Order: sequence, then structure tokens, then C-alpha cells
Amino acid sequence: MHDTAPLIGADYIRHVVKTLPPSPGVYRMLDEKGGVLYVGKAKNLKNRVSSYVNPSGLSTRIMRMVSLTRQMEIVQTASEAEALLLEANLIKTLEPRYNILLRDDKSYPFIRLTDHEFPRLVKHRGAHNKKETYFGPFASAGAVNQTLAVLHRAFLLRPCADTVFKNRTRPCLQYQIKRCSAPCVRKVNQEEYAEQVRQAQRFLSGKSREVQEELLSRMQAHSEAEEYEKAGALRDRIRALTQVQQEHSLLVEGLTDADVIAIHCEAGMCGIQIFFFRGGQNFGNRSYFPTIKPDHGLAEILETFIGQFYQTHPAPHEILLSHDVPDAEMLAEALSLGNRYKVKLSVPQRGPRKQAVEQALKNAQMALRLHLAERASQNKLLKLFAEVFGLVDAPRRIEVYDNSHISGQHAVGAMIVAGPEGFEKKHYRRFTMRNTELTPGDDYAMMREVLTRRLGRLQTEDPDKTNGLWPDFLLIDGGAGHMQVVAQVYEELGIDDLPFACIAKGPDRNAGREQFFVVGKAAFQLPHDAPVLHYIQRLRDEAHRFAISSHRMKRAKALVASPLDAISGIGSERKRALLHHFGSAKGVEAATLESLTQVPGISRAVAKRIYDHFHG
Repeated sequence: MHDTAPLIGADYIRHVVKTLPPSPGVYRMLDEKGGVLYVGKAKNLKNRVSSYVNPSGLSTRIMRMVSLTRQMEIVQTASEAEALLLEANLIKTLEPRYNILLRDDKSYPFIRLTDHEFPRLVKHRGAHNKKETYFGPFASAGAVNQTLAVLHRAFLLRPCADTVFKNRTRPCLQYQIKRCSAPCVRKVNQEEYAEQVRQAQRFLSGKSREVQEELLSRMQAHSEAEEYEKAGALRDRIRALTQVQQEHSLLVEGLTDADVIAIHCEAGMCGIQIFFFRGGQNFGNRSYFPTIKPDHGLAEILETFIGQFYQTHPAPHEILLSHDVPDAEMLAEALSLGNRYKVKLSVPQRGPRKQAVEQALKNAQMALRLHLAERASQNKLLKLFAEVFGLVDAPRRIEVYDNSHISGQHAVGAMIVAGPEGFEKKHYRRFTMRNTELTPGDDYAMMREVLTRRLGRLQTEDPDKTNGLWPDFLLIDGGAGHMQVVAQVYEELGIDDLPFACIAKGPDRNAGREQFFVVGKAAFQLPHDAPVLHYIQRLRDEAHRFAISSHRMKRAKALVASPLDAISGIGSERKRALLHHFGSAKGVEAATLESLTQVPGISRAVAKRIYDHFHG
């Protein structure tokens, strides 16, 4: 008897179709190694998946994907809207090579009003606390900082941290320069401060005109009463509010809580521009350049972008689009389901909303053309890079390595990644030294450990070099000694096809006189005005910056570490109670067993564990 050959490609998909229900869901196409090729959604799984077995209706790219398919995974959902949400989440998590990918998924900053007797406005990223109020998102941290500076001047809310606020005995400089009303020393009572907070909330919620009219009325009243100092203070606050309004360009009448999204495609790439309007104010804009394939339609790209973008960002109540998307009602239903309030999608045809979309479209066109120009320049530099180091093709992925420490303390290794799209910060990595036998400050040993761990992991995770994880070139911050270390690591791991070079600072550490070390060649320099040298310097400097910032983070963490952290069962609450009771970690160490049991939340068993930790 002969074994039946496993079904592959269209034959396999044809077999799967027989088992599929005519219901909504999500399907995943997998290759022979289980890697995800594509994630798709369907209103009717049976009909959608069966479309892949008819080659006449498929593009060359999709036919290639079908031929690579060895397995499929199916998930049924209650509705098409749920299928869209699941599809967007899986694409973002799995990054299938045949899907449209939104690679820039940074969180946006908000302004947070803290939950406190005397609240403060602060910049915030990350999860939201239900007890606190948030305003945004803003397009950049700079926009938040600028807005906060003006709001503190206009509403005199405290900028200090709660710990500073709690321990102040006299007003700080912010009070002296009229940027704070000094609630820390009760220069303002709680009711008056609450009114300042209420005005700030109303302003950020879109009621800026009402707030200004109210302040103007009070200013006139003080002026008529010949209270000119109070009137002057209110005048300055009104001017500050006018300034933040001008900076936020309040130009779209009736647009309160909305995102404006426009798309423009050119030269095989797409640029998407998104403007954020919150509380009637423009909180800035951001450009995106999703990874697409030639046969992706504009409407498909826009729909996929919206699905992925609002997986990690809260959707507003209204989204204005430059182009129609298929199944807009279903997409709105999915966003409403994900945000638990009604979200409306529309393509404005006239009026201020149409003008806002046209402005976003102009920005999308301009941003894409700038991106194309920058990418062309980047490609030229990569070709020059290949010529300098004798590479056959321009590298798609360059990994740059550096170390940082102070006299061997808090040593950390750093890796950055660069390619045709510039620096790829998503792929940056930090390495904490694990070898406890390292001589402090031994740069060679540190580099050996970093490269051994990095390249050894690549050999384990991607031995066939098919997943795009391997670099095309390594650039090491170091000299001839580092070159020997890298060569030894390559020999130990059996790597002979990964080119690398070391870059050493020139005499007196002069930029422009760097020396390059490559195995089998004499050390060489590049002309000080060569564009490729400036590019390599930027790579080296970025690796140096990342290594130093990683070292500083590690050092800062060590400075706030406590001996109590090493005791099993002592979390943040118990640690806080112990430090509050004894005043310091040394006080806890000197405490008797009986006194430890007097601390709230510390049982006798836990007290004995603490005592034994310090006293053996």
C-alpha cells in the first residue's frame, strides 16, 4: 500500500471548504512550519474561503500564498463585527506576511486629572484609571507639554507630585511666578481650588468660550471695583487660554469629538493622515505608512488601518473619512462594540467637515511624498554602505551593538536595528549581563556574551533564515580587539555568512576620523565629508544613545531598590507599611521580632521571615 500524500495549496483549501459553515468567523492560513501567512475575516466562511480555489480571480501574490498553505485554523464568531475585531487583533499580534500591517503602534499621550483632594493635570500614557479623568489623545508629547504649560498659567493648578505636595511647608517658585495657587500651604482653600479644576475641565471638554466669558466678566467686575491686581491676573489667564486656542487651530465648526482620516497612495506606497479633535480643539495629527502589497485596494487599506488602529487607541464618537470603505456600517458596529458607545463613520460631502477632510488629505499627500523622498535617500545610503563593506546587495537589516557601564557597574548591552525605513525601534533590544564571573568593565567579555546570546537565539528560533529575523550586517562599536571577539563568537557558533565591521573613534575621539576594522583587510578610514560616513556615524550614535539610556534606567532602578525587595512575600503594600512604621529599611533591619508583629498587615509568620532574613 502507498501512503496518501498530504493535500497542499488549493487542494487542501478545497478539502477544508467542505467542513466550513455559512457563518461569520476568522480564518488563518499557515505554512508548512505553522507560520501564519494570512488572517482574514468573513461574513460567510464557506463562501469566502472557497474563493481561494478559483485561480482565475486571484492575483499572483494571492496565488503564491495559496500554494504555500498547508494548514488552516478557523474561529467562528457571533457576528461579522466580532470577526473584524478578532481579525484586527490577530494581525497586530501575529504580523502575517500577506496582510496589510500597521507597524507604528505607539500609545498616544493624554492629559490626566488625578484623583486627589487637590488634583493636578499631568501627562499620561498607558492604561486609564476609572477614578480619574483623561483628555486626549494628543498627537505628540510636545503638544501635551505645551498645553499643560498654558493650562497651569491659566488655571493655577499644582504641577508637583503628591509626595512633594504632602511635605511642603512654604510655597515654591511656581507660586511666586503665578503658575500655581499653592494649595500645599493653603493659599487657596479646597472650594476655590475645586472651581479652578472645574474651569480647566470645562475648557478641555470644549467649553472654552464659556470659560473665557466667565473670566472676562470677573475681570471687568474687579476692574470696576478698582481691584486692579486681581483684574490683571485674570487678564493674564485669559491671554493664556487664547494662546492655547490659537495653537490648537479651532477651525472646524461643530466638530467636537472626532478623528479625521485621509489616505493617499502613490508610487506603490500609501500615506495615511489622522487628525485628532477633542473638545472642539485640534490636538494634532500623525502620519502612518502601512506595509502594503501592489494588489491591495485603497478602500481595503483604509478599512484594515481603521480596524488595527483602534485596537490600541480609543475611538471617538465620530470618524470622518476621505474615501468610502466597504461595509462601513459593520465597521462602525465593530468599533461601537469595542468601545461600548456608538461610533459613526462618514465621508463628508460639504461644509466644514468636508474642508477638514480635504486638509487632512493634503497633509497625507505631502507626508507621503516626503516619506518617499526620505526612503529614496535611505536606499542610496544603503547602496553606498554595501559598496564600502563589499556586500553584494544593499542590506535590509543592520544591527548595531554597543555596551555601557560606569567602572563595570550596572553593565548593559544594547542592540539597535536600521533598514530602508530608518531606525526600527520596535526591534531594539537590551542585554543585562548574566555572567557573574565577568571582570567589571571588561568590554570584550560583555560583547562576547551579548553576541553569543543574540546569535545563538537566532540559530534556535530561525535556523533556516526564512522569518526575516537574521540581520544582513553587524556593526560593532569597537576596534581591533572587538573584531577578534566577534570572529571568535562566529567560529564557536559555526557562522560564516554574516558580514560585520567594527567602528573605532578616531584620534582624540574626533568625529570624521573613525577607523573601520573588517576581517582580512587593513584598517581604513572614509573621507570626512562622505555621506555614507555620516550615515554610519548616525547608526553608531543611536546605538550609543540607546546603550546609555538603558544603563541609566538600570542605575536608577538600583538606586531605589530596597533590601526588603529580596524578602519573599513582601510586596508593595507590606513594604510601604514597614517603611512607614520604622522610617527606613535600616529601621526594619534593627527591629525586634515582637516590634515587627505590631505593623499592620504583618503576621507573626511574616515577621519571623523578615527577622530571619536580616539576622540569619
